[in-house]
Formats: sequence, C-alpha cells, structure tokens
Amino acid sequence: MQDVPGQFDHPADMAQFRHPPHRDGVELYRAHIVRYAFEPHCHDGFGLGAIESGVERFRYRGAEHLAPPDSLVMMNADELHTGSAETAGGWRYRMIYIDPALAARITGEPDWWFDRAVRTDQAGTREVTALLDALWRADEPLAFDSLLAVLLDRFRAYARVPRPAPVQAAIRFAPVIDYLHAHLAERLSLDLLAAVAGLSPFHFLRQFRMQHHATPQQMLMALRLCRAKRLLDAGEPPAQVAATTGLSDQAHLTRAFARRYGATPARYQRQVRS
Repeated sequence: MQDVPGQFDHPADMAQFRHPPHRDGVELYRAHIVRYAFEPHCHDGFGLGAIESGVERFRYRGAEHLAPPDSLVMMNADELHTGSAETAGGWRYRMIYIDPALAARITGEPDWWFDRAVRTDQAGTREVTALLDALWRADEPLAFDSLLAVLLDRFRAYARVPRPAPVQAAIRFAPVIDYLHAHLAERLSLDLLAAVAGLSPFHFLRQFRMQHHATPQQMLMALRLCRAKRLLDAGEPPAQVAATTGLSDQAHLTRAFARRYGATPARYQRQVRS
C-alpha cells in the first residue's frame, strides 16, 4: 500500500492528504487507521468530517468522545485532540480542514463555532462522505469551489453563529498562546509563561490545564507541529522546518510529525505538493 506512512506498524493503516492548488486554506484528508494512536495535536482550521466505518475514540476539550459509523465529526480550529481506534478493525474516515476566515467568506457568516464534536446522522453523514469524495476527485476549480459551498451548507445546521463570547480565563491565556506562537524555536520556562499571564508558576500551570485540557508543553508541541505543517506546505526543506520550529533535528521532526498527523514530513510534503 504505497500511501502508508513509514511510521505505521500495521499494514492496514493509511493516511492521505490533498491540497487544491487554486484554493489556500483547505486540506483534504482520508484515512483508515487500525492500530495507530495520534498524539495531541491541532489544526489551523475547522476539522469537519464523516466516519465511514468503525469507531474512533478521541479526547477533545477535556472529554473522551466516541464517533461511531455514520457520524459527523466537528472540531473547532486550534483545539488539541487525539485519535485512536475503538474497534478491532479500526476506523475509516474523511475530513476537510478549512480556515475559519475562508469558511466565513464562503458562507457569509463569520464566527462559526461547533459545541458538539460528534453527531450521529446516517443520511447526513453519507451525503457528507459523498461530497468529500467528490472534492478529492474534483480537478476543476469551479467544480471544487461549488462542492465546497454545498459541503459547508450541510454543516451549517450544527454551527453556532455567532461564536460564544470567550470566558475570562480564555482571555487571560490569550497572551500566553500568542507568546508561544512567537517563540516556537526558543527554550521556554514555566516561570516565563506564568509571568506573561501575570500568575505564580504553579497556579498558572493548574489554571492553564483547566482551561486548555493540556499542559503548556503539550500546547507548545502542538503549535510547533502545526507551524511545521504550514512550512512544509510552503515547500520548506524538513531540516529547515525543524530548526525554525524549535525541534532538535530532522529526525525529531519526523517522529513528532508522524505521531500527530500520521505521515512523515517528506511523505506529507509530496502528497500536498503533487
């Protein structure tokens, strides 16, 4: 199976990525995962998809979720999550990751927000699966953009518009997230991040974990790998990407990237730039 990433141990595990060359801010993904377990990671865009078969277990926003066959999965941008198979045969699924600003331009509605990660909807899931398959095969820009608009229409029923106002804790930690984005390549300390938040170190650690359901180090690694993904999209060599994102070397990037996205950096880069 030529599209199985080098790090997958089971021959049935497969993940593929595709970017439409004419439309920035969109990534298509399809996979069959049997034994692989994805470490906490995030995506720049909404993660919208459909479970075709099997059951996925994932942790998202501090809770465990099960996504059975014929269910829709909806994740907000920049939210850490995991992924593993709950059933012996794994799970087969398709996703689209779409930049929220692009979704707003297409729909005419800014500030979409999904308050439920999984919804069971047999007819809706099969329609979404067909639309995602058609998007994967579309080779004309007009056809692709038209299908994309229809797909977002299907998810509109599950979006909360406008997005709820952020709670005070989220506002307090926004400067910390901005600081992490701006200093991905640096060695950071708990004391430094706590000072950005204006809290004592371990009070900051407790509050950060309560708000983001992750440690600051897990968040930092997720942001590093998300940035690495963008740099690989742009054609940067993996060794340079590793240095830019604060990873020790290309081997570290390869291991960390595969654990979060299911493909080596080189394989991912070949798929999205082919």
